[in-house]
Amino acid sequence: MASVHLDDTIVAIATPPGRGGIGVVRLSGPDARNIARPMLRLAHGHDFEPGRAHFGELIDDASAERLDEVVVTFFAKPHSYTTDDVVEISCHGSPVVLRHVLQMALAGGARLAEPGEFTMRAFLNGRIDLTQAEAVRDLIESQTLYQAQVAARQLEGALSQRLQPTKQKLIELIEI
Repeated sequence: MASVHLDDTIVAIATPPGRGGIGVVRLSGPDARNIARPMLRLAHGHDFEPGRAHFGELIDDASAERLDEVVVTFFAKPHSYTTDDVVEISCHGSPVVLRHVLQMALAGGARLAEPGEFTMRAFLNGRIDLTQAEAVRDLIESQTLYQAQVAARQLEGALSQRLQPTKQKLIELIEI
């Protein structure tokens, strides 16, 4: 991974490649709302209200025409996965539309996220610990329901809680 810039606003397509009913583009960082606003026309003149999903339209930056119907969710800092402001744009899962949303966000000043960068930010910002960050990877890569269940327990902090007494003893030894 390139050098870490936690003050950048990053963007990525958050859903797997290919066609689907829904596709999600995620922006995270201090300018997430400002970058997303020009792309969207939210219903009833709403602005980004934290923790609420808003129906709206994706607007083409060149023609100002409607490209798609979207549902936009805003998570205000620090109440998001990364602890930064996060805007998620859910549109139809057309690769062409998703790439266009990505390109508009990049043109608006976002930087393309590195693989795993959203989770890395969550870790660096103290939202999750290292075992939980690894559990995210394990959950995504799970091949069986059992593997998914184990990863989900780790993500909830089960391993971290079991390791906490040992960690505390090691800290006490270091301080002596």
